[in-house]
Amino acid sequence: MSVSEDLKILLLKEKTTITELAALASKKSGKKYTVYGISQKLIRNSMKYDELKFLVEVLGYKIKFEKFDGI
Repeated sequence: MSVSEDLKILLLKEKTTITELAALASKKSGKKYTVYGISQKLIRNSMKYDELKFLVEVLGYKIKFEKFDGI
């Protein structure tokens, strides 16, 4: 799964949109987040880890790495 798909799934689970996410992120950080900016980073697959981490935290989630027996 890609970052874009993961974030879209979280948006669906929270019944929210990128527009609402951008507004919440702007309010929480004091920095301007736009729908266009978030969308373009998802389309280009150029979102940095710290940006993704912040956006999922805005939605009430956290990224967790889990070790598994494989590879």
